[in-house]
Amino acid sequence: MKATRRSEDEDRPVIDLALFGALGDLSLRKLYPALYHLDREGLLHDDTRILGLARQEMQTDAFRKRVAETLQTYVKPAELDRATVKRFTARLDFLQLDFGTAEGYGAIAEWRKAVRHDTVVCPLVVYLAVPASLYGDICRNLQAGECLDELSRVVVEKPIGYDFESSCEINDAIGEVFPESRVYRIDHYLGKETVQNLIALRFANPLFGTQWNQNHISHVEITVSEQVGIEGRWGYFDRAGQLRDMVQNHLLQLVCLIAMDPPANLDADAIRDEKVKVLKALQPFSEARLNRDVVRGQYIAGTINGKGVPGYLEEEGANRESGTETFVAMKTGVSNWRWAGVPFYLRTGKRMPEKLSQIVIHFRQQAHYIFDPDQRNLAANKLVIRLQPDEGIALEVLTKDSGLDRGMRLRRGPLHLDFGSAFPQERIPDAYERLLLEVMKGRQYLFVRRDEVEHAWHWCDSLIAAWEEMGEPPRRYPAGSWGPVASIAMITQDGRSWYEDY
Repeated sequence: MKATRRSEDEDRPVIDLALFGALGDLSLRKLYPALYHLDREGLLHDDTRILGLARQEMQTDAFRKRVAETLQTYVKPAELDRATVKRFTARLDFLQLDFGTAEGYGAIAEWRKAVRHDTVVCPLVVYLAVPASLYGDICRNLQAGECLDELSRVVVEKPIGYDFESSCEINDAIGEVFPESRVYRIDHYLGKETVQNLIALRFANPLFGTQWNQNHISHVEITVSEQVGIEGRWGYFDRAGQLRDMVQNHLLQLVCLIAMDPPANLDADAIRDEKVKVLKALQPFSEARLNRDVVRGQYIAGTINGKGVPGYLEEEGANRESGTETFVAMKTGVSNWRWAGVPFYLRTGKRMPEKLSQIVIHFRQQAHYIFDPDQRNLAANKLVIRLQPDEGIALEVLTKDSGLDRGMRLRRGPLHLDFGSAFPQERIPDAYERLLLEVMKGRQYLFVRRDEVEHAWHWCDSLIAAWEEMGEPPRRYPAGSWGPVASIAMITQDGRSWYEDY
């Protein structure tokens, strides 16, 4: 199939989307709702079509009905429009396929010919919502089935691999078929509105641009906590653990966006070049630092929202002898001129008191303090960047407490930008909506380049190897708590506290 002209609407490019794993959890919970919302906002071209691929046998009509039912579950009732559901599901087709064998892939090429106008440029976007172990086979089989051309793109979910070596093997297999310029590695955190605002906040505002360094910032704190446990993912999670699943996958991307130097421009590679520099400068862990600055934990039975929940070793299908961590806290740093001496405290865990993703930038205190000595602990500004559950940015500042009898007593309060309140008429798009739209437009700046993945794995692998050599089991913490007591001691030994303890 050869196309001769571009879509007339560059903001709504025509694509064919081949979705592998079309009946899986990611597709049902995230991808169909995201695509539906793009359709509802008028961002899907009329000629865009979606082919669901799965190993199960299913007719197209049944598949469309299944997706419509999924939308009923995962889209808010107020945002569910019958006409849009009908239009969206009419875009869908279904093909049963054994992903691991080349036989049958030719049907994808036949589907493209059957639904496409020959006069419009229409890239094939391949979305692999399947385990990373299948990426290589699917890419090779697409090529063997003559499904691809010079415009075809592939979208893959992180984490890619189990360690540096396996990630290289998977990326090599993808690279045999797709050049790097057409590979889109998704970290859904990069699609969040607030994460995108980090770029604007840092580089569009002189207030922060001139203060964003070791002269003015005392320390940085990142927390990504989950209330849930394993949720049926025991087989995957017990092999991965929280460090591979969350630190390598998400937290290091947040560190990069906080610590990166200004890029030359907003081109994808200009941004990603600066992120790679941060990953190269991450401090390694010596044995002494490992004992002092890293805490591993594993939750035991406890209470969340007034309900008892089992411990990790009591979850369904659990290996009772497992030493896999469900919690990690660490103190690290970035060894360069901008961040010399500034600690980065990272914390992530399952079965914690609330679902929370938050960055706190702690600014240094004034060198000369003239107010009540008992309030000196208040005298520092904090920039709080919340990614979930409610996206927003707050700058904590100090003002005089009101009242005739208060003198010059200080109080802390936020200058607060809550996206939901600031833009009441705007629905904050889900991360996958933004990411899918950027794939359709062929823009890569929100996606992770191969060398980013490899440098992140290098750093994590060295930490994992040191853990294994030490042979110490993870520390226990009750479900519903903020992790092992040692994680609190880790930060208090520096005279600091986690943000919720202030």
